Amino acid sequence: MTKESGLDSKTRNERALKSRYRRIMRFATAALIQSWWFELILPQIGLGRFASRGRIKRFARLARKFHDLAADLGGLMIKVGQFLSSRLDVLPVEITSQLEGLQDEVKPELFSEILEQIERELGLPVNQAFEYFEETPLAAASLGQAHRARLSPVLAQSLGFSDVVVKVLRPGIEEIVSVDIKALRKVAILLSKVKLISRRADAPALVEEFAATSLQEINYLNEAKNLERFKFNFAGDKRVLVPEIVWERTSRRVMALSDVTAIKITDLKSLQEAGIDPNAVATELARVTFEQFFITGFFHADPHPGNIFVTPALAGTDIAFSLTFIDFGMMGEITTEQRLNLQKLLFALASRDPRASLEATQRLNFLLPNVDTFELEKALETLFERFGGLGVADLIQTDPREIRELALQYSQLIRSLPFQLPENYLLLFRSLSLISGVTSSLNKDFNLWDAVDPFARTLLSQGGGLLRSFGAQALDILSTLIRLPQKLDDLASKIEQGNLTSRQPETEKRLRVLDSSVRRATSGIIFSTLLISGILLRNQGDDLGTFLIGLAIVPLVYALGFFRAR
Repeated sequence: MTKESGLDSKTRNERALKSRYRRIMRFATAALIQSWWFELILPQIGLGRFASRGRIKRFARLARKFHDLAADLGGLMIKVGQFLSSRLDVLPVEITSQLEGLQDEVKPELFSEILEQIERELGLPVNQAFEYFEETPLAAASLGQAHRARLSPVLAQSLGFSDVVVKVLRPGIEEIVSVDIKALRKVAILLSKVKLISRRADAPALVEEFAATSLQEINYLNEAKNLERFKFNFAGDKRVLVPEIVWERTSRRVMALSDVTAIKITDLKSLQEAGIDPNAVATELARVTFEQFFITGFFHADPHPGNIFVTPALAGTDIAFSLTFIDFGMMGEITTEQRLNLQKLLFALASRDPRASLEATQRLNFLLPNVDTFELEKALETLFERFGGLGVADLIQTDPREIRELALQYSQLIRSLPFQLPENYLLLFRSLSLISGVTSSLNKDFNLWDAVDPFARTLLSQGGGLLRSFGAQALDILSTLIRLPQKLDDLASKIEQGNLTSRQPETEKRLRVLDSSVRRATSGIIFSTLLISGILLRNQGDDLGTFLIGLAIVPLVYALGFFRAR
């Protein structure tokens, strides 16, 4: 009888997993067909205006259906809903409102199953592992749930705290995640067959990156290591806090952390009652986010409102609050090369420089290969001039006729925007999107990109890793500038081969004068770049600085005219 019951239980579980897969695929297929019909087919037969008329309501209904599906299934579907519900900066409230509170609607596991999970993992009865363990969960998340508990007196005395939060993975979550990933892979294959999508993103590769991260999330030992690394990166920064890990009560499926519960970052009423300015919180969150992206290269990839607390500072300290991060299961990492290119993009955006922004974007592989950037540069220049300093509220209140005029002006460009999403930036965009939504919740007038300016100035003034890489960047600039005269020669050749039927002696003479002037000006720029970067590096004790100062003599000699181009 026991054996038969076991087989029945296994069969029921297998059927439930198959049913889960089919439900996800039915929803995804229906959503794709609907989008394909209204967004691609109808506009092709002259019914684009009809299709756009009910777009918001149509997507709101779709969002509600997804809400119901995710709330019932849980698992990775909750994380998809979290991402969409946080996009207050780009999605209308009619859509995000359908997904709000999705995380709070996840059903908790039976307490008896949670106790069994803890005892299996720790090898101890719960009443021995903890002096007190609260039955009602503090939070029920998509992959696990958290309970308040109190450590035994002996362990508490050695650690210096007794109140903890114990995270426990849901029993059987590994199988559920496996099914969800299988379904997402199938959806990605369908998306890859849509040319509009496949030419801009490798959907299967994006899903694989998400799958790898999700599999790491269901191993709390990985999360513990991530937390320790994040803590090290912000050591000494009083505005950034993380929980302490209780390693004696931590395993693959169970993790105990010091209880750092404070004010939820989007709880405006509680923030104001504590005397904390929500706009100051938004500004600080932007600063910490940029530091993760541009300096440490290791960032929190799931910073939704439930994972960030605002902790009021103790009396007598020189700060008003700290940001306390939790849940380090989903983290992203940026290579040194990517970080340097992101820094270049940061400075370009801060200076509202369209050309530099495009060049940095190309280095980051965000633009399709061999794209003509002339029109795109003109469009960026217009956008910087008109919308560069506006917040979300200002953008919403912008006269629709002005938006329509800009859209008509660049209609051809908009129809064929040459952007693509490289798979290794999925988590970065997710993190930035979530942070943008949180800052918009704190202050609808807050413009995340306005925070770029002070951060860029701070980054330049502090130097650090940027200055250490400045020598390499100087050589990159050197290489680019040396090629500039050759580009002028190429330009002259194009003029000769274009509409001009004969070469003009006067034009050639002026081009030679311009070529000589550019060469000498280039040498002057190279000299200044090498000298300044060399001095900065030498002051930091870097031997590369001495080499760059010596190398600066060569372009100086040429700039002063001791050598002439023949």
